[in-house]
Amino acid sequence: MDKTAPRTLAQWLAYLEQLHPQAIAMGLDRVSQVAQALGLSPEFAVITVGGTNGKGSCCAMLEAMLLHAGYHVGCYTSPHLLRYNERVRIGGREIEDEVLCRAFERIEAARGDTSLTYFEFGTLAAVMAFGEAGVDVAILEVGLGGRLDAVNVFDADCALVASVDLDHQDYLGDTREAIGLEKAGIFRAGRPAVCADAEPPAALVAHAREIGADLMVIDRDFGYVAKPQQWRYWGPGGKRHGLPYPALRGAFQLGNAAACLTALDCLRGNLPVTAQDVRGGLLQAEVAGRFQVLPGQPQVILDVAHNPHAARALAANLASMPAGGRTLAVCAMFKDKDIAGVVAAIRPYITDWLVADAEGARGASAAQLAAVLAHSGASAPVAQYSNVAAAWHAACNLAADNDKIIVFGSFLTVAAVMRERQRR
Repeated sequence: MDKTAPRTLAQWLAYLEQLHPQAIAMGLDRVSQVAQALGLSPEFAVITVGGTNGKGSCCAMLEAMLLHAGYHVGCYTSPHLLRYNERVRIGGREIEDEVLCRAFERIEAARGDTSLTYFEFGTLAAVMAFGEAGVDVAILEVGLGGRLDAVNVFDADCALVASVDLDHQDYLGDTREAIGLEKAGIFRAGRPAVCADAEPPAALVAHAREIGADLMVIDRDFGYVAKPQQWRYWGPGGKRHGLPYPALRGAFQLGNAAACLTALDCLRGNLPVTAQDVRGGLLQAEVAGRFQVLPGQPQVILDVAHNPHAARALAANLASMPAGGRTLAVCAMFKDKDIAGVVAAIRPYITDWLVADAEGARGASAAQLAAVLAHSGASAPVAQYSNVAAAWHAACNLAADNDKIIVFGSFLTVAAVMRERQRR
């Protein structure tokens, strides 16, 4: 290896960030070509998870239930919050730097003149690492869309779409129908396709029918019945009674959990999971930054919500919490997001806004967020800060013990606060 070539994980990631002229370059030709050069043909089962929101929760629950059942599980998700290693887990543990670097080195040698994006490089590395580790099953989270996403190079034994709503319109289209068709691209002929959206776009349903995928839609082919202390699932494998509520917060998580159980029902011939494993997995699954309530006072809630669909879920969670005290929002967002839609969903629950400039060229300024809030008719006070850390420290100084601090707007916003908490 050339002495100037990357050696540490930090060096590799810096190299990958500048390797391709575009951060996002949709299409499967380049990544397929390199996968073939590497001889990547997974012998393990593959569950591909897509959707506008809910992907991370579904991946976490599937991983937890399969781990509880004793399977050797690989899980690939994105983006990460603090460490790139968060994206790749094997046996429930974050991948080691050395394994990633070894995979990156092999991909670099195999790709020749083919240019790969940061995400494409990472996807190939994850699947390579899963193969070397001898996993029984890999859970692959779609990065963007589905049809042209790098994970779609690998055929799913079961595909799951958690939700379909408006986001990334520049790449996926500006209607639910267009976006639904992109997400349906992960379906495969003759294989199960699970949809946790109760009103799936007609284009998604039509695509599943055209290719002969076995589409199962929530409330039609599977579903759940919620009770005060437990819930019941019904689906292609029958019924499961007396299930505990998932450790992941929010009533909407029952829909995600039901979709995960349906996926496991469909794979039960090769990956049987007992009722005990289901219960244990539901209680153990966790995802950082998804309505993550931190211990202590004032209460701090971290949520990466960055589109209206996710903001509505965040609002529903806030509405279900005991009333009392103020709710301070620390918020920074990207300017290519539907900021007005997010504000409309969450505004009734916020008593004080602390908005900050977001990092990078895509970042919206605090002034832009304040202008959207003013236009929305928000009466709550709005304070502007040059960065998320400053807004966070101001919120901590303002909040009383019985108040809540909500941190949301993007992965980078939540990550910035997590880093500040670590420093303290």
